[in-house]
Amino acid sequence: MASEADRSSRDTPSIPLSSTTQLPFRRDPLADRLSRFPWWFVALILIAVWAAYLIFTRANFRDALLFIIPGLRFTIITAVSAYAIAIVLGLVAGLGRISRSVIFNNLSTLYVEIIRGIPILVLIFYIAYVGVPMVVNGLNGLGEFFNQQGLTFLGGPLTSFNNQNVSMNLRAVVALAVTYGAFLAEIFRAGIQSIGRGQMEAARSLGMSYGQAMRYVILPQAIRNVLPALGNDFVAMVKDSSLVSVLAVRDITQIARLYAGRTFRFRESYTTLAVLYLTMTVLLSIVVRLIERRMRTDG
Repeated sequence: MASEADRSSRDTPSIPLSSTTQLPFRRDPLADRLSRFPWWFVALILIAVWAAYLIFTRANFRDALLFIIPGLRFTIITAVSAYAIAIVLGLVAGLGRISRSVIFNNLSTLYVEIIRGIPILVLIFYIAYVGVPMVVNGLNGLGEFFNQQGLTFLGGPLTSFNNQNVSMNLRAVVALAVTYGAFLAEIFRAGIQSIGRGQMEAARSLGMSYGQAMRYVILPQAIRNVLPALGNDFVAMVKDSSLVSVLAVRDITQIARLYAGRTFRFRESYTTLAVLYLTMTVLLSIVVRLIERRMRTDG
């Protein structure tokens, strides 16, 4: 005897699939290619063509470029030098942030929090006009101490050292390096902490010391992970290097200001300046993207 469920299943008519049943959505290949096309790059090319047209067809823009371009060398040297120092400071502070040493950890955290809590422009003024003189006074005091101990060969150069010996160019490099060192410290800290603890334990089990494990196992992997972020911060430093113009150093921003003040051609001066910065940052951003793509391919 058939059960109630069997009878109900036989009595229920089957519903055929309608001819209008929707199939899985298929995207138009042309629309897909258009959506992925780098329209922003086309816009940049158009801006570059427009800028080149202005520079090569109008004497005012061409004169502005010829006047400003010598400062490009100082801008590049400042950014590269400051970033090299910032990487060292950031790596040391990043290691301090994860250190078990109470003193090292707290000093690194204090440095990072102070720098990140003050605007970059204020830091540039403070380091150039307050920090450097304080260091010079400290060196003079150390020189006097050496002289009292009879070590005049050490104390003499230190006591004769004064603020005029530290150029504004050097102060600009130090200010940018100290500022970005705090930002890079957080990048290095995040990169190191992204490596699993098993890596350190495996290295220690092989007989490595903590320093050896960090140097040969952890840091190479961490730096590989944070390399794109380091590249992006370098691009940001190139742009922020324009702030050192407040110290009257002859970077392209300061020279553009001088040219605009001398000729009153503000449009030509600042358009040329903007195009120079845009060109540098776009080229550096392309390099960073190529590095990221290469890392994903190798990984």
